[in-house]
Amino acid sequence: MKSFFLAVLVAACPLFVFSQTSGQKAPPPAHPGAPAPQEVQTEMIGTPGQKPAIPAAQAATAGRMEPTQIKALAHKIWLAQFRLNDLLAQVHSEKWTMPPAVRQSFDQSLDSLRKSLAAQEEWRSQFEARPESLYLGFQTYIAISAVLPRIDGVAQSVSRYENASFGVQYAQSANQLFDLQQQIVPHLTFLLKNQDDFLLIAQTNLASCQNELNYAERNKEGQATPMKNIAPEFKGHSASARHATHAASTKSAPKAKTAAKPAANSPDQAQKK
Repeated sequence: MKSFFLAVLVAACPLFVFSQTSGQKAPPPAHPGAPAPQEVQTEMIGTPGQKPAIPAAQAATAGRMEPTQIKALAHKIWLAQFRLNDLLAQVHSEKWTMPPAVRQSFDQSLDSLRKSLAAQEEWRSQFEARPESLYLGFQTYIAISAVLPRIDGVAQSVSRYENASFGVQYAQSANQLFDLQQQIVPHLTFLLKNQDDFLLIAQTNLASCQNELNYAERNKEGQATPMKNIAPEFKGHSASARHATHAASTKSAPKAKTAAKPAANSPDQAQKK
């Protein structure tokens, strides 16, 4: 996803730069950071008997395997797995004379080898269906690496407790599987280098596009005006705060009680008169 986004951005950036600079009468001079234009390469005719140099396009594809070659290699790996499973079916450890602890350890190693072969077959079949997948090729390589040491452990026990020649057959199958694993390495190296080169080209083009865009947009906006550094005075906030304080104090103050007026014709006043 990241590589796809970079490729789309690099493809769209030159169009945007062209639309920004189309109104100018003359094209701007080349930016110092812009890459130099590539020269057209002409065919060089060497002297008779001299070995011609390998073109860059052919050198870049060194190690790459065609899908048909990957399928053929995957089929050979399947044949090696089939041979190992056939050998495992002929093991009868219950007839061996060995301590119980050693028998238990061997049974665990045998079960681990069977599971590793099953996992290897799963990755191998997926890689055969998608030969250009770096992930599936790498997982197939790792799965074979997990199988090889387990074969060696089972072969040693078979040679010791059953038959030495039978154990040699395990070792031969392991060697064959190892040779097939090494044939995947050049193809995986090519896939890794191809992705790294693509990412490098995308990053280089993106940097060049950014330089061209910056050159096209220069002097189109005025310079920033510096502002005087002053302490702001929040007057409106202080007035509202005072108004709120006054309203709160008015509501909280108790109302003054009015004094009651004496009655005009009370009995005491009448007697004094």
